[in-house]
Amino acid sequence: MARYIGPRCRLCRREGMKLYLKGERCMGQKCPFEGGDRKRNYAPGEHGLRRGKVSDYALHLREKQKVRRTYGVLERQFRRYFKMADRRKGVTGDVLFEILERRLDNVVHRASFANSRDQARQLVRHYHVLVNGKRVNIPSYLVRTGDVVEIKQKSKQMVPVQEAVQRIEQRGIPSWLAVDPSQVKATVQELPRRADLTLPFEEQLIVEFYSK
Repeated sequence: MARYIGPRCRLCRREGMKLYLKGERCMGQKCPFEGGDRKRNYAPGEHGLRRGKVSDYALHLREKQKVRRTYGVLERQFRRYFKMADRRKGVTGDVLFEILERRLDNVVHRASFANSRDQARQLVRHYHVLVNGKRVNIPSYLVRTGDVVEIKQKSKQMVPVQEAVQRIEQRGIPSWLAVDPSQVKATVQELPRRADLTLPFEEQLIVEFYSK
């Protein structure tokens, strides 16, 4: 019987790269993207290995969708982030990723308090996360330099949180965050930079998509 491959794994195959949308499963040998007898790292369907010429519009759209789905952002919100980045000084693509990285759900994930951004979003929505000692249940909340993000005291013993914290060394922490695993607490030392991203996104394609 063929093994079911979920939509997130199919998206990775279609894009030809690991987007780490399923958290810890993406880090291990069970990741369907890694290949194997019954696993493929190419797009699904009988024509998965054959790729015809792709239009410029398709390339721009695909890159935008890839970033949007990685961060779990709806189209309307993503467009708003782009407008914010376009109005600010600096390179628009770099500023866009700075905004995306500053989202509270992303910070919880990047601090290794959750195995995936989806899980981090659930923690935020269910009032398990504090920012500067106050409960915040808005995943899109943008942190600032000096903000302290931590898991609520009663929630620190939750199994998913404990499992995620145990893998902090394996995942690594971005330089703009200072994490205290024993307290399940992270401090925003500085604003994130484009160089801190680990996934090879091409932000210029996104800029060109919205500039047309």
